[in-house]
Amino acid sequence: MNPLAVVLGSTGYIGGRLVPRLLDAGYDVRVLVRHINKLSDVPWADRVDVMIGDLEDVDSLRQAFAGADVIYYLVHSMGHSGQRSFEETERLCARNVARAAADAGAGRIIYLGGLHPEGTELSRHLRSRKEVGDLFLAEPQVPAIVLQAGVVIGSGSASFETIRQLTEVLPLMVAPRWVRNKVQPIAIRDVLYYLVAAAGLPASLNRTFDVGGPDVLRYDEMMNGYAAEAGLRRRPVISLPVLTPWLASQWVNLVTPIPRSLAVPLIGSLQQNCVVGERDIDGYIDPPEAGLLGYRESLRLALAREAAGEVETSWQNSSVRGAPSDPLPSDPQWAGHLVYQDNQEQLTTATRQQLWQVIEGIGGDNGWYSFPLAWSVRGWMDKIVGGVGLRRGRLNPTRLNTGDALDFWRVEQIDRGSLLRLRAEMKVPGRAWLEMRAEEAEGGALYQQRAIFFPKGLGGRLYWLAVLPFHGVIFKGMANRITAEAASMANDDDPAALP
Repeated sequence: MNPLAVVLGSTGYIGGRLVPRLLDAGYDVRVLVRHINKLSDVPWADRVDVMIGDLEDVDSLRQAFAGADVIYYLVHSMGHSGQRSFEETERLCARNVARAAADAGAGRIIYLGGLHPEGTELSRHLRSRKEVGDLFLAEPQVPAIVLQAGVVIGSGSASFETIRQLTEVLPLMVAPRWVRNKVQPIAIRDVLYYLVAAAGLPASLNRTFDVGGPDVLRYDEMMNGYAAEAGLRRRPVISLPVLTPWLASQWVNLVTPIPRSLAVPLIGSLQQNCVVGERDIDGYIDPPEAGLLGYRESLRLALAREAAGEVETSWQNSSVRGAPSDPLPSDPQWAGHLVYQDNQEQLTTATRQQLWQVIEGIGGDNGWYSFPLAWSVRGWMDKIVGGVGLRRGRLNPTRLNTGDALDFWRVEQIDRGSLLRLRAEMKVPGRAWLEMRAEEAEGGALYQQRAIFFPKGLGGRLYWLAVLPFHGVIFKGMANRITAEAASMANDDDPAALP
C-alpha cells in the first residue's frame, strides 16, 4: 500500500507542481479544496482523491487527514477574512490543521515557510509565517518539518515575475535602500525536490531547515542578472532611503501585474538580509543529483519553459485567501503577465453550428468583418517593419487546424464547434491573442470574443493605450458583423424566408 500524502494548497503555485511529483514518487495523494471547479482543468485531477472542505472547518480537516502519512501545508493568507486580520486567519487555520492532524493520527506535517534572519524585527507577513511554523512545531503529537525558503525563481512565480517586470519596464531603477540587501534565491525545481524528500525524514525530527540556492546576491544584482539573460542592457540602480516599504509596494503594484496583496509581503520580505543561516538539511537530504541550480541558470530555465509554453502553474492560479478572484481555468498560461483585454458578447438568431461556420471561415478572402481599411493598414505597417503582414491568407477557405497560418495570426487552439484561439505573429511590443467562442443560447447562439495583450515594457503599455480608441470600432464592429453574417446564413437556410 502506498503512503498517503494530503496536500493543502494544491491549486496554488507550488502545490500544483508538488502533486504530480508526489504521484511520480509513489505516493497516493489527497487534496482538499473549497470548490471542485478549481481542479476542472488540472491534468492530474483524475489521479488524486479530491475532498471538499475548508481550513476553518476542523471536521472537514479530520476527514481529509484520515490515514495520512504526511500533510503538506502550502497555504498563506494574504488579506482579511471577514472580521479577522490575515494574521488571525493564519493562526486559526494552522491551529485547526495541527489539532485535526493529531486527532487523525497523521504521521507528519510539512510546511513551507519564509527564510528570515534571527533576532531582528520582521515584516507582518514574515512574522506570521514564522508563527505558523512555530505552531506546527509545538504540536506534541505530530512532528513537523518547516522548510524556510526565500525568493523562489521559476516560470510563473511571483518573485520571478516581479524581477522581470521591474527590469523590462524601467530603463533606470530608483529603488529603496533595501535593494542592496543580500538575498539567497532558490529554484522552484529545488524547492519541490526538498518538499518531496522531506516526507522521508526520520519520524523523530521536529525542526526547521533553511533551504536556498548556491548564490547570495543583492536584489539589484538579481535584476541585472535577469537583464543579461533576457538580452537587455544593464539597468543602473539608484537607491533612496526615502522610499518606504509601503511606497515601494505601491510602485511594484503599479508597474507590474503583481497585485497589492502580493506586492506588500514580497517587499516586506526584502527589508533584511535573507540568507541561509544553516545547512543542516545537507546532513539529512542529499542535494539533487545535478546539484542546486544557480540563480542565472534558474532564470534561463524559467525563460525557456515560458517560451516553450510549458508553464505548469502561475502565481495567478493561486487560491489566496483574501485575494481577488482567480482567473478562469481556461485562460492561456499567463504566467503572471500584466494583461490587457477587450471583451465582446453578441447574441444571434443563428444556431451555434452556423455561428461556428462563420468563425472558422474568418480571415483570408473573407476578411475580418470590421473596418477593412484599418486591418489593411495594420498589415502594411507590419510588412514595413519586417512582419508577415496580411498576405499569407489561409490554406483552406473553410477549415482551420492547429498550427495553421491565418493572415498575421497562427491557430494556437481550435476546439471545433466552440473555440478558436489565434496567436498574433505581427510585430507588436508584446504578445497578443484573439479568442472567438460559439455557445448555445436561448433562441440561437452567443458569440464571445476576447482580445488579449501582454505588453512588453513601457512601449507595450503605450501601444495598448494608443490603439485603445479604435477598439470600439474594430472589435465591437467585428462582433456585430460576425453575428449578423451568421444570422443571414440562418435566414438563407430557413425555408420560410424564401420568396
